[in-house]
Amino acid sequence: MYVEEIIFRLKQLYPEGYFHINRDPYYLLISTVLSQRTRDEVTIPTTRKLFSVFDTPQKMANADIDEIQELIKDVGFYRVKSQRLIDISRMLLEEYDGIVPDDIDELVKLPGVGRKTANCVLTYGFDKDAIAVDTHVHRISNRMGLVKTATPEETEIELEKVFKKDMWKDINGLMVLFGKSICRPISPKCDECIMNDICPKLI
Repeated sequence: MYVEEIIFRLKQLYPEGYFHINRDPYYLLISTVLSQRTRDEVTIPTTRKLFSVFDTPQKMANADIDEIQELIKDVGFYRVKSQRLIDISRMLLEEYDGIVPDDIDELVKLPGVGRKTANCVLTYGFDKDAIAVDTHVHRISNRMGLVKTATPEETEIELEKVFKKDMWKDINGLMVLFGKSICRPISPKCDECIMNDICPKLI
């Protein structure tokens, strides 16, 4: 089947998959919030720096916002995100006993947490079947003809219909790697692509 062939080829291309350095749900939640409109090359060291000082919801909730801003100033919208990190941590303490919920309906209640962030936490933090749709997944899914959608939210819904559930948690990691190295937003490397015999863009 076409969709199974895509996943098969991507797994051959990236046999180690998409590795997150830390699978703790709280670390992943904060890291994914920091990653919004920010490259991984910036997000990863910034998260490490932040967690070297504030590594629990309790510490983050009681942190001085100026100190958080100083620690995360390399990420985009760092002032807004600094307040969100405090608000998220306080809400976790007040509503969830300091524990990150493993339910998407609860996760999206947290300040600044949308479906992509929530699904990243579910996939990488809780090993649950979910599809985190970022710009790479949205772009590649449309380019490959898997979906025809206008928004990441629509893409998530349609991909759930296209792929078997046991494939869902592989989609984000594989497509992120593919989108960074080959199927780039501008000047994709179509001549090097392992999909060039089945991609609608090239047929």
